[in-house]
Amino acid sequence: MSICLPDARELSDEGLEILRLRALHGIELGFNETEVADILGVCNETVSRWWTAYTAGGVDALPQDRTGRPVGSGRLLSDAQASHIRDLIDKNTPEKLGIGSSLWTRRAVGDLIRKEFGIDLADRTVGEYLRRWNYTPKKPQRHARKQDPREVVQWLYLTYPAIEKKAAEEDAEIHWCDEVGVAADHQPGTSYSPQGQPATMDVPPPHIHMNQISTVTNEGTVRFMTYQGTMNDELFLTFLQRLLNTTTKKILLITDRLKAHDDDRVQNWEEAHKDRIELFYLPKHSPERNPVEYLNNDMKETVNASGLPNNKETLRSRMRSFMKKLSHLPEHVMSYFLNPSVQYASGIGV
Repeated sequence: MSICLPDARELSDEGLEILRLRALHGIELGFNETEVADILGVCNETVSRWWTAYTAGGVDALPQDRTGRPVGSGRLLSDAQASHIRDLIDKNTPEKLGIGSSLWTRRAVGDLIRKEFGIDLADRTVGEYLRRWNYTPKKPQRHARKQDPREVVQWLYLTYPAIEKKAAEEDAEIHWCDEVGVAADHQPGTSYSPQGQPATMDVPPPHIHMNQISTVTNEGTVRFMTYQGTMNDELFLTFLQRLLNTTTKKILLITDRLKAHDDDRVQNWEEAHKDRIELFYLPKHSPERNPVEYLNNDMKETVNASGLPNNKETLRSRMRSFMKKLSHLPEHVMSYFLNPSVQYASGIGV
């Protein structure tokens, strides 16, 4: 859910004056003009005009006049045209409509408007339309092209509900399982540097890498094992045996179709332990349906935040520390299940 800000031109004179002061205060706190404009819902040029006047003559020099066209005037798209574009965006990908983009960017939306109505709009103008329509920029979720939608629907509405029913009938625990690899030179996010100068960081020698297999439940339980090398059936079975040792209940384990998860040796072991554990497999190419993916992302964002490790031992220690801390934060683990792609498994009903 996103907040839709009122148009600043609809504010009272008193409200507009407060907005000007908040803009100036934001810049004084270290935010740039673009960030302030985005937060307050005004144009960059407006914030720039306010700041220029303020630095030249103080608060008394702030312009008191109302600039810009009245709300709704001068728009290049009619209401009907805008509604048509929004409907196309909501129901289609750019590629499906013949637009050369994999995502709905400002340029892609501009191309769509040009294709539908022959109207050329600047990217900035398209951005204003998108903001007015309550569209916000987001990091896209990855979706495999090979994914079979029918298989996903069957999983969501038939297979997984049956697993839930089985767990209730047998008083079993549902565990979600996945692996992740963490590199010592991985540092997510951005860094500030003077304009015109690149942001750089010192990285450790290459190939410092550690892997982990873990499970989570929608009640906040987490189990894990770190390892080096490639996951194989021997490592997987070692983890499964350790997992059984953590509970007296039967486990219904959900994982992907990695070869190490589903070869003859694993199937034979599962058959021999069927009173304690059963394995179920997610739809092919559907990692976003696995809550552990969001744990993995969380760890990658966090484990190297205090600086890049210089060796595998330090990296492994940080991963273990993160997971041990997580094991005492069931509410945080449960929050992974609130992502829209896995909320069906949260146990709270949607």
